Amino acid sequence: MTGERTYRWVIRGGQALLRALRLTVRSSGQEHVPSDGPVVLAANHVSFPDFLFVGQAMLGRRLVRFMCRADIWDTPLPGRPIGRGMEAMRHIPVDRAAPAAAYLRARSLLGEGEAVCVFPEGGISTAYVVRALMPGAVALARETGAPLVPVNLWGSQRIWAQKQSPDAPLPRPDLTRGRLVDVRFQEPMTVPPDADLTETTRALGRRLHKGLEELQQLAEHRPRPGEHAPWHPVHLGGHARPRAESFELDDMPRSAVEPTWGPDR
Repeated sequence: MTGERTYRWVIRGGQALLRALRLTVRSSGQEHVPSDGPVVLAANHVSFPDFLFVGQAMLGRRLVRFMCRADIWDTPLPGRPIGRGMEAMRHIPVDRAAPAAAYLRARSLLGEGEAVCVFPEGGISTAYVVRALMPGAVALARETGAPLVPVNLWGSQRIWAQKQSPDAPLPRPDLTRGRLVDVRFQEPMTVPPDADLTETTRALGRRLHKGLEELQQLAEHRPRPGEHAPWHPVHLGGHARPRAESFELDDMPRSAVEPTWGPDR
């Protein structure tokens, strides 16, 4: 119960921040997420605080346990180490050099009937196109029988974008008020015990790419005529890095499933 109270205090803090920035989180498709029992959410990743927007979109339905980079646990925070709060909220640290522990912990939480959110890209593409996917989300759904719900986010990259070159410093958050972030939950995928891990991960990639492009092409998310838009994919009229060039920053493990979706695939 202490952990749940911590989680709800964090949610209240997030809501206060959204109000201060006049930031709108527009969400749809929550009915595709069961209100109880295990579920794996697999979300595309376009900004560092994406977990905040998925969590906000799920308010009133259920709390989500996120798989996050392990170094977040070491981030200093006034008053107390952030790792203590992450543990209390039952989030899952992921060490990319040794990911098995994170997988086992996520599997255990699903066994308890929890909702676990995975960012299978393992990072943010500078092209803002769904990049290679780690197969862990599909593996969790296959092993536990939990439904696999693809989740699309767009708009949050305007708040805290990825750097656009290997030598560039990490950008600071852009606190411009009045931004719009879309979160859309797709219909769940059923992953049977005999499913092929690679082919099902490719199917997930196609679903994530299609849903992301639908959001990117909404009028409210497109660049204005003549606007320089490094936050929008180049194949849709923006000025982000071309996808082929973005690969040098992706640094994906060999176990990642290479894209068979999107432009320049």
